[in-house]
Amino acid sequence: MSIRGAGYKLFAALLLVGLLLLANGSGYASSADFIRTDGRRLVDGHHQTFAVKGVNLGNWLFPEAYLFRLKGRGALAPADLTNTIERLVGPEEAARFWAQFRDVYITQEDIAFIKAAGFNTVRVPLSWRLFVEEGDGGAVRFEGPGWSLLDRLVQWCRDSGLRVLIDLHSAPGGQTGHTHDEGTGYPLLFYVPEYKRLTIALWQKLAEHYRDETALLGYDLLNEPISPFSNPDYLNPRLEPLYSDIVTAIRSVDPNHVVVLGGTQWETSFAAFGRPFDRNAAYTYHKFWFEPNRAAVQEYVNFSNRWKVPVILGETGEYNDDFNVKIRKLQEQFGMGWIFWTYKNLGSTLSVVTIRKPPGWDLIAKAVTADDASLPSREEARSILDAYLDAAKFKNVQINAGYLHSLGMVVP
Repeated sequence: MSIRGAGYKLFAALLLVGLLLLANGSGYASSADFIRTDGRRLVDGHHQTFAVKGVNLGNWLFPEAYLFRLKGRGALAPADLTNTIERLVGPEEAARFWAQFRDVYITQEDIAFIKAAGFNTVRVPLSWRLFVEEGDGGAVRFEGPGWSLLDRLVQWCRDSGLRVLIDLHSAPGGQTGHTHDEGTGYPLLFYVPEYKRLTIALWQKLAEHYRDETALLGYDLLNEPISPFSNPDYLNPRLEPLYSDIVTAIRSVDPNHVVVLGGTQWETSFAAFGRPFDRNAAYTYHKFWFEPNRAAVQEYVNFSNRWKVPVILGETGEYNDDFNVKIRKLQEQFGMGWIFWTYKNLGSTLSVVTIRKPPGWDLIAKAVTADDASLPSREEARSILDAYLDAAKFKNVQINAGYLHSLGMVVP
């Protein structure tokens, strides 16, 4: 071989090594680092089964009135919560409360604890409003406090060795047919083209932002779409085409991450799904307050077996430890992952940790329907809300050992 030929081969080899080092050490992820589907399994970069054992970070980036134990006439919407806080302390103090709430509710200490307990995944419910801002002339910008907060969480999870599943809990216009998705009480996402375009564009932006992030398990596209009382005969056939449009947008910028598709009627039914249209798709169902036996999960097992796709139980719990044990083992028996709802709760032991109710909290809880004369003063309300923020800090929560043990976890 000539010196020139040998030199060329050496240069080519060094170039290849350099490109590989660049791809794996300078912010570019190797495709081997991502979780992906393999038949009915999720697998990691070593082709080992990744059995999802997760917990939801509910109430953090999508606050819910019932997780604050607010009391009203019937089911309360997120707007009831935000309006009540503003009514109690005024708009400036309300904004301060929510900024501090997002800083203390989920911290690096919480993430380290979740990992040490034995979980391998966190599901993060998001409000679209934290990621989209309206600009001049009605134009939208993909900006807002949610971006930096989610980035920070992903970094903590990467450092701890946890995977993150992003869940669009509230889509533009509303996807459920109930006000708990920040909508009007009707799933306008399926009726208003602008809401659909914005939802697709938001997912494309999220996917573009996180396409190289290996700590991310994937994208849970819509939470609990299409309620049983929102014209399901008309809307159910429209869910999978919407998912297909969203996934097309995601795949235009991110070929790596798993997309997770939830069923209809509060995410309990897979009847609207046909043959899977994406090779890296998993499916998810939610189920609460049921008898945990094979009949209750047979539809999902059948779907997984028929189409050779992974199925994850994305939300369950809020019952008791005996239920937790049974449904967890049932999922594991059929090779399906699970994510329990939820990590933190106020004044309830039906969660991994409990936030203790601060003194005077009943004055806050009753403020939804109280007349002005019955409200605490702004100073008193602020003091109670500050006490809540302090109680929500990880150092002050109550760890529920029985709940952790029921999930096969340990108390670190």
